[in-house]
Amino acid sequence: MFTLQDITVRPHITIRETLQIIDKSSKQIALVVDEDNKLIGTLNDGDIRRGLLKGFTLSDTIENIYFRTPTVANINESKETIIKLATTKKILQIPLIDNDGILVGLKNLDELIDQQKKPNKVILMVGGLGTRLRPLTENTPKPMLQVGNKPILQTIVEKFSEYGYDNIIMCVNYKSQIIQDYFGDGSQFGVSIEYIMENKRMGTAGALSLLPELPTEPFFVMNGDLLTNVNFEHLCDYHLAHQSKATMCVREYDFQVPYGVVNIDNGKITSIVEKPLHKFFVSAGIYMLSPDIIQYIPKNQFYDMPTLFEQLIENKENVLSFPIHEYWLDIGRVNDYERANNEYDKAFDV
Repeated sequence: MFTLQDITVRPHITIRETLQIIDKSSKQIALVVDEDNKLIGTLNDGDIRRGLLKGFTLSDTIENIYFRTPTVANINESKETIIKLATTKKILQIPLIDNDGILVGLKNLDELIDQQKKPNKVILMVGGLGTRLRPLTENTPKPMLQVGNKPILQTIVEKFSEYGYDNIIMCVNYKSQIIQDYFGDGSQFGVSIEYIMENKRMGTAGALSLLPELPTEPFFVMNGDLLTNVNFEHLCDYHLAHQSKATMCVREYDFQVPYGVVNIDNGKITSIVEKPLHKFFVSAGIYMLSPDIIQYIPKNQFYDMPTLFEQLIENKENVLSFPIHEYWLDIGRVNDYERANNEYDKAFDV
């Protein structure tokens, strides 16, 4: 199985060694990184041949022959943007980097156009009561509310399927039959859907203890009341590249104090800040988890995702954030629902 490390090299490696790596890999490219794993260039067979024509030997390092200004894509860019970039530049492969320039993936144009199925499970938490959305949820579970002429949950399923994630588990409770009757086994939507019944409130992580089989690959967990254009494939790449145990999508949230804030020290006014703006990162309700973290979740008990992350942090596990800048909306209140319907066509290019 291909891993990014198979084609990652440092500048001090020899041309001969790099050729062996390129020939061995089906990707036919080497990605050159520095000691911090930041992408600094690429190297393919053509680059090596041009180097040899200039007088370099197979025993020389690749320092003077690798391509230093490759076209790259950011981890926050959509699949459509990357396809457009690749076709415009007339290239078949584009390295993927995060906001710090760290290499996290390699995108192939053919694979992007003909999306391959992936083994990672998608677990959707869709059992909530939707109390804050009443009376809309009196007869309809929140994930089944119509936005853009389809249920919120259908948009979520379609977005995961778009990226090749078609193995879906829905954790259901409130008015679960409505969800099951609509989606069935998922075949109508091009996916496979299983259901886990929560006989009591389990929280945003507790239902994971009810999984009949332990996932063998990192898996997604997502709340069923979200609308987002986040690139799920990039989230997976990021999680794997950084060897994370648990990755939380986070969203920047800010609010402005409507007054002048007076800073005081021992009764003395030290400064006055007029209407300061405070910024925070908040959980976006989307997670990527490695299978072995399920051992932290108590069996058949209420357990929230923040509690899981706190436990992982306390145990010094590698826990990361994945900032998202794409469209994202938590449909928690009636005004959020109205906003979602107003924005849907534009956000999802309908």
